[in-house]
Amino acid sequence: MTMEKRSNIALVGMPGSGKSTVGLILAEELSRDFVDTDSLIESSQGRKLQHIVDMDGYAELRRIEENILLDLHVQNHIIATGGSVVYSQRGMTHLQSISIIVFLNVELSDLRSRIHNYDSRGIAKRPEQSFEDLFRERFELYTRYADITIDGAGLSKEEVCNRVLQAIKN
Repeated sequence: MTMEKRSNIALVGMPGSGKSTVGLILAEELSRDFVDTDSLIESSQGRKLQHIVDMDGYAELRRIEENILLDLHVQNHIIATGGSVVYSQRGMTHLQSISIIVFLNVELSDLRSRIHNYDSRGIAKRPEQSFEDLFRERFELYTRYADITIDGAGLSKEEVCNRVLQAIKN
């Protein structure tokens, strides 16, 4: 399917990569509705992501996330996904069918400076998994699914947004 047939723009990337912030700016710039799948998860479950991880484990959060994705049927939206969305092949296949997938690539050192609550942020990770291990594991998945990769090194959120807009037009 060509990118023109997919009306949504879905942002993927690590926690702290700016998916929600850039997504809101993109939605405003393009006059589109914005949806954040982490918010959909919390709303559907009536609890925070970290509570789900603490009570039911990271695998359950990923299962819920997959179901939220599979139930997502929107057009002309900007979608900010959870960082673990790429673990679900079924979810990503659905997302690819309705969206242009944009990977917001941010260097590990920048992510580390942005994420101060790694152990309490509601990140779907194995309990023993370090941020570095998570980054390496997910990087391969983000690049596998991405239609467009935006390198955010040294860029403001507005500059990242502008790069996304330029890439989509090309």
